[in-house]
Amino acid sequence: MKVNVIGEKLSQEEINAYMAYGREKYSNKIIKEMTVKADDDFVDLKFEFADVPFHRIRRITGYLVGTLDRFNNGKRAEEQERVKHTC
Repeated sequence: MKVNVIGEKLSQEEINAYMAYGREKYSNKIIKEMTVKADDDFVDLKFEFADVPFHRIRRITGYLVGTLDRFNNGKRAEEQERVKHTC
């Protein structure tokens, strides 16, 4: 995790505490970068998260699929012939 400190100089112990806070609060995300803005008694924390890859799932001809590579020729033809509605 990249850490940027703006404003007052902070001890490594304090920075580690802010990092631990971010990991605990956003335990389901990967923190890519943390920016700490320190001004007297106030601290502003900003976290940037890593992108999460995902696979698109579509419902085609009654099946939930990500890709059509496992469809046989009949199902592929059925998918190409279907009416696609737009909004």
